[in-house]
Amino acid sequence: MGKADFLSPKAISNRIKAKGLQKLRWYCQMCQKQCRDENGFKCHCMSESHQRQLLLASENPNQFMSYFSEEFKSDFLELLRRRFGTKRVHNNIVYNEYISDREHVHMNATQWETLTDFTKWLGREGFCKVDETPKGWYVQYIDRDPETIRRQEELEKKKKQDLDDEERSARFIEEQVRRGREGKEPEEEPVFTELKRENEEEKVTFNLAPSTSRGPSKASASLTPSGLKVAPSTKRKDHSHSVNSKDKKKKSALDEIMEMEAQKKSLRSDNWIRPDIVVKVITKRLGEKYHKKKAVIREVQDKYTAMVKMIDSDDKLKLDQSHLETVIPAPGKRVVIVNGQYRDAEAILEGIDEKNFSATLIIDSGHMKGKRVEGIAYEDFSKQA
Repeated sequence: MGKADFLSPKAISNRIKAKGLQKLRWYCQMCQKQCRDENGFKCHCMSESHQRQLLLASENPNQFMSYFSEEFKSDFLELLRRRFGTKRVHNNIVYNEYISDREHVHMNATQWETLTDFTKWLGREGFCKVDETPKGWYVQYIDRDPETIRRQEELEKKKKQDLDDEERSARFIEEQVRRGREGKEPEEEPVFTELKRENEEEKVTFNLAPSTSRGPSKASASLTPSGLKVAPSTKRKDHSHSVNSKDKKKKSALDEIMEMEAQKKSLRSDNWIRPDIVVKVITKRLGEKYHKKKAVIREVQDKYTAMVKMIDSDDKLKLDQSHLETVIPAPGKRVVIVNGQYRDAEAILEGIDEKNFSATLIIDSGHMKGKRVEGIAYEDFSKQA
């Protein structure tokens, strides 16, 4: 049966079908041919051209794999640099955009078996900053373009120059203030004397006659010498009393909140570990076997050292407090408050506030049983063993 004409309905239909993306499992990287179904891929593998390509690849397989790996790496980094710049992005988002191109190099032809292996390799080689989260791996491109580095250096120089100008102006203002203080004559400070009466039998009299003038009262002219000594001290006493009352009024709601925060901080302790709680090992010094694995604290030594038992392997380890972190269970589970105002109290986890990294607990022990507490930080409670 002959091949269909170029403008025949069958040929047009075949071109329309071949225009979209096909399954990666039916793609031959050596021949760069995409098959539409399993039967077509099987026929292609049995063809003479495919057999010739396999013979060529078998002579030097490392050369072909290195070539495809280099192409995949360069195209992936180019897309990451052009599309996302130096932003932190999930590696699967970049890979999905990369494979949307029909002419891309398939990962099954490279030296990396999975996208995770490729992401780790990018981090080890210094092409990107990579970090693992519960949602997966994230990558951030490191731009080493000379032009970009030059622009960053210019911006840093400009910022430093602006800071130097601000410091220079601040020093100039300080110098002006200092000169102004040196040129000003010192003021005479008032001398305060002790209140004494020369004659115990002498009476203090005040002339309270009405005055026609609106100026200062002339009653002080008729005061005795002992009365003149009493008046300034009385004024000073009234003035100090008014100042104290103003200081008391100045205490605002912000000051009260700051005092409450200071009281809360005073209730916190440096050590938080305690027996019978579930913790997570965060140190990498013990290897991947224990990293991010859960354990139960069996004993606390010297306030900062814990004897833990791994949940998965039942291994017993002696770890420092800095190598552990608290475990947040699902809502409805029992927890123990390990720091803060409600330390050592058992509670039930009601809800989690992911935005503020805190939780709402219901106290389930002690005289405050049933009390609902909000805003407890993640590091202040842990799952009960």
